[in-house]
Order: sequence, then structure tokens, then C-alpha cells
Amino acid sequence: MAISTKDLLINDDIKLAQVRVVGDDGEVFGIMSADEAREIAYDRGLDLVLIAPTANPPVCKVIDYGKYRFDRDKREKEAKKKQQNAEVKEIQLSLTIDTHDFMTKVKHAHRFLKGMDKVKVVVRFRGRQITHQSMGYDILQRFADACAEYGACDKPPVAEGRNITMMLSPIKPDAKNKG
Repeated sequence: MAISTKDLLINDDIKLAQVRVVGDDGEVFGIMSADEAREIAYDRGLDLVLIAPTANPPVCKVIDYGKYRFDRDKREKEAKKKQQNAEVKEIQLSLTIDTHDFMTKVKHAHRFLKGMDKVKVVVRFRGRQITHQSMGYDILQRFADACAEYGACDKPPVAEGRNITMMLSPIKPDAKNKG
């Protein structure tokens, strides 16, 4: 029978011949029958919970199951909060970009970085512009400097065919305040 991490076997649901029993304070009771372990748990007013069903012999813990479940769910919620689902937003520039257009793109990048999204900045070369790659690198450097308050250069500018790309990652709010 497959046991999910959500639904652990407790008390009378444990139908094993031998189990290793551990207390909630780390006290080791040893290897005994499930019935003996259940008696120990009931005597203490606690539950017998099968923690590691794949161990040999399976490990049971004498704990308050309600409190254990509450703590486990709380930990899972905290872990979920800390996960970040960062999207990658793309901003395209050209060699002939005007100052006002450049600043508009910088403002877009600031908004994306504040929203904790990564920003991929691409300079596209058209026609013979490809011969002026150094200008593309200069534009990307200017862009990175303009976004330095909200993002750091994660992947330096790299030429890929007729494009030069660079990746900016958001600076964590707590890291920004320390500096």
C-alpha cells in the first residue's frame, strides 16, 4: 500500500508485527510489537504514528498527532511562501535606440525587477549593423548600469547569431537594504 506524506498511519491502522519505537523527545523505546507500542502511546495520552514505513523495521513515533500535523502543515505553508516563481521578461533594444526610448525600456525593466522577475535584454542587429557589435555591448552596459539599483547582471552579454543577450536578476529586498 502506497503511503503519501499527507496520510500517515496512526494507532490502530498500524498492522505490523515489529516496529522501532521512538518518543517525541528523542527517547528510544526499541523494537517491539505494534500492540506494545500502541499501549505505550495510550498510557502517555499520545498517538502512535508510523513515520518511516520503508525502514527495516518500520519506525513509529509516540507523539500528539494533531500537533504533529499542525506543525507539518505550517512548515509546508512557510516553504510554499518562500518559493519564487520568477518569470523571464524580454526587452529588445536596437543600435539606433533614442534616449527617450531607452529610458522607457529601463522603466519597464525596473518594473519587472521590482516584481521579482528576471529580465532578458536583447540587442538585435539588422543588416550591416552586425559589424558594430562593440556598440551593442556598450548599449547593454549602459542598460545594466541604469538598472543596477533593482537588478544585477546574472549572465554577462553574449553574442548569439545576430543578437547580443544579457540576463538581469532582481536584487532581493533585504540584500538591497544592507548595502
